[in-house]
Amino acid sequence: MSVIGHADRARPLRDYCLGLMMPCERKSVEPMAAMTAPERTAAQHQSLLHFVGEGRWSDEMVLGKVREMVLPEIERHGPIEAWIIDDTGFPKKGTHSVGVDDRDRLRKAGVPEDVDFKTKHEIALDQLRWACEAGLPRGVGLLDAGYGNNSELRTDITALGLTYVAGILSNTTVWAPGTGPLPAKKWSGRGRPTKLLRRDARHRPVSVKELALGLPKRAWRTIAWREGTAEQLSSRFARVRVRAARRDFNRSESHPEEWLLIEWPKGEQEPTKYWLSTLPQDIAFHRLVYCTKLRWRIERDYQELKQEVGLGHFEGRGWRGFHHHATLCIAAYGFLISERETIPPSRPRSTRQLAKLAVPGSYRPRGSAASTRTARSEFDRDNAPEADRSSRHDVAAMPMLCGADRKINAAEKFVTQ
Repeated sequence: MSVIGHADRARPLRDYCLGLMMPCERKSVEPMAAMTAPERTAAQHQSLLHFVGEGRWSDEMVLGKVREMVLPEIERHGPIEAWIIDDTGFPKKGTHSVGVDDRDRLRKAGVPEDVDFKTKHEIALDQLRWACEAGLPRGVGLLDAGYGNNSELRTDITALGLTYVAGILSNTTVWAPGTGPLPAKKWSGRGRPTKLLRRDARHRPVSVKELALGLPKRAWRTIAWREGTAEQLSSRFARVRVRAARRDFNRSESHPEEWLLIEWPKGEQEPTKYWLSTLPQDIAFHRLVYCTKLRWRIERDYQELKQEVGLGHFEGRGWRGFHHHATLCIAAYGFLISERETIPPSRPRSTRQLAKLAVPGSYRPRGSAASTRTARSEFDRDNAPEADRSSRHDVAAMPMLCGADRKINAAEKFVTQ
């Protein structure tokens, strides 16, 4: 009640989140209304529609409460390891939905006037700054090449006091070990003295691909980072201490030294992935690989959020509704994460038995042929086909999320951005 502002919103809040977690094929408002209130579907549809599309409650306050409830459950199994920076998208359809760069459409969709366009790098940095100011438990920042190749973002992350493992492209230039730019020219005594670093034909940085191809065989090691569904996941890696070279001729000092991690799977003609990392110089090789590969979890999160919880099922056009739906999906997913141990098959013996949820047999969807009969049954020569009401899995025994890998952790240890 404290975060949604009014007692009348408690019931639709509960029903909407319950609908997101129930095993219906699509998590838009109408199917969820039929699942959560089959005896009064039309009224429930209007209630949920108003709550998510027009409700004047704060996304920030709800997410704050979710964080307050879920974070301690995650930390109960170990400290936060990473802040994973990533984005996801939703296909835009029609000419009236949010997300278009047109002032008239933005106004009709209810986009606030103070919301301006920002690049995804700017959005990511804003979220990182907010997380630092909020005092959230810190972890290493993990970025794919879509973010990590932006050298300014990497610099800004370091300025926040965070370490990172950032994916980069193969043409990113660095100074190999034992090399570097030339110091500034000695002042001749005339004009303004220069402090900028220099390059010449003999002092040039190299691409990370060129550096990787020149490494000796002894530099490569096969390292496993986690158990997969069928076998242990492993690959070949090499690591080298380097300095980033981008536009350092405009600097008076070289960029600080950091790790370059390279992956070259067996059977591939050349290395496939590259990362720069500010993790400590004395970090163990396998630990560096482990931290780097933690990014896979965000891909699984998005898959479960979209497929299991319905993040991608929103059908409205308004700014408020879109953000409310995303907030409630995060709330539902946070609840499932915190309750993972009580959901089969994680703890099949101790799971409390929940009452089986089912749509009553008397319920008929709108437009169903099975709901119409002639006034006198003897005139029903051929009955309309019955709705398929074959038994589904018992909801109490249907896991909404994959069980956690016990060899890694009993619950997840990450914060997503």
